[in-house]
Amino acid sequence: MNKYDQNEKKMPFEDEWGHDPSVQSMRRVFSFMEEAQQELLGHLDISLFDQRLRRGREQALELFEQTWPLAVRKGMTMSEKDAAPLYIHCLARALSLAGVEIPKDLLPRDEKIIHFLKKELL
Repeated sequence: MNKYDQNEKKMPFEDEWGHDPSVQSMRRVFSFMEEAQQELLGHLDISLFDQRLRRGREQALELFEQTWPLAVRKGMTMSEKDAAPLYIHCLARALSLAGVEIPKDLLPRDEKIIHFLKKELL
């Protein structure tokens, strides 16, 4: 029998990656992004079952994955906490394209990110 057989004792789960500083950093980045997303969606009063959310989140992540490295290459200092406002602007753009109205006062007022996105995405 192999080690994955249901009748055998299960191997204990070990987070082999959890000690890697870069993995820890990315986990913090995604934690900040998730917290900011929950806050925005709470203010928008959108159901978590709204069909526009899935595609909006997918598009936001794609846009974020393009813009974050670009921002770093352009010389912007992007800390772990800077990822959340950048992602929220990406999410707002994606949700707006899906027909969700996003009041500007709900978006982070980070001028360097706003300027960067206007310059690079238009």
